[in-house]
Amino acid sequence: MKQQWRLFLMALGFLTRLPLPAIKGFDPAELNDAARYFPLVGMIVGLLAVLVLMASLHLHLPVMVAISLSMVASVWLTGAFHEDGLADSMDGLGGGWTKEQALTIMKDSRIGSYGAIALVLALLLKFVSLSYISLEILPCVMLAAHAVSRLAAVLVIASQEYVREEGKAKPLAHKLSAASLGVALFTGFAPLALLPAGLWLALVPVVLVWLWFSRKLRHRLGGYTGDCLGAMQQLTELAFYLGVLLCVAN
Repeated sequence: MKQQWRLFLMALGFLTRLPLPAIKGFDPAELNDAARYFPLVGMIVGLLAVLVLMASLHLHLPVMVAISLSMVASVWLTGAFHEDGLADSMDGLGGGWTKEQALTIMKDSRIGSYGAIALVLALLLKFVSLSYISLEILPCVMLAAHAVSRLAAVLVIASQEYVREEGKAKPLAHKLSAASLGVALFTGFAPLALLPAGLWLALVPVVLVWLWFSRKLRHRLGGYTGDCLGAMQQLTELAFYLGVLLCVAN
């Protein structure tokens, strides 16, 4: 249990900006095993966003303001880690003709037109989608979306190769063990139990987006980078919200 707690703290420290106690004898290679807890960290991020949403509504703020504040909370907690990955990935994939060009562009700290457009549209689409989901189910939808989308990133780690020689995500480059994948799958899908079974079909758009973006990464880069994991998280989170709206509409 002590080792699992250690791995959980590593995952929490990697994906969020929460102040955590120093981990003694930290070995970057352990981060690969810590990936099993990425969906659980996603639930924590989602829970904070839900708490901000409910507190804002309790203070009688307009729904759209409450949703905006919940989005701010999730971005603050993660340090815009995933949003930055989305912007960098879209810049690289949109502006690079070759694998080398794409990787070079993605490493550039400056944001380009592809990244800026993708980031603005993603945030706008997320805000509008959340605004149209009933408040009765919205908290549970947010929890599930944050967990499932982190699972989507873990599945990229499990199915593709890391393509940089160095990078923050380099310790994740080894294939996940069966135990790690099992824990990630369980914690990634667990929040779905809070939703009506009919809304589980929201996973269909998530799977389709995962397959499409995974294929693009394999074709364009031959694998993934840390930025690509952030992009996958953002894209599949959006796909889940859109899936919920489709389920409710039909």
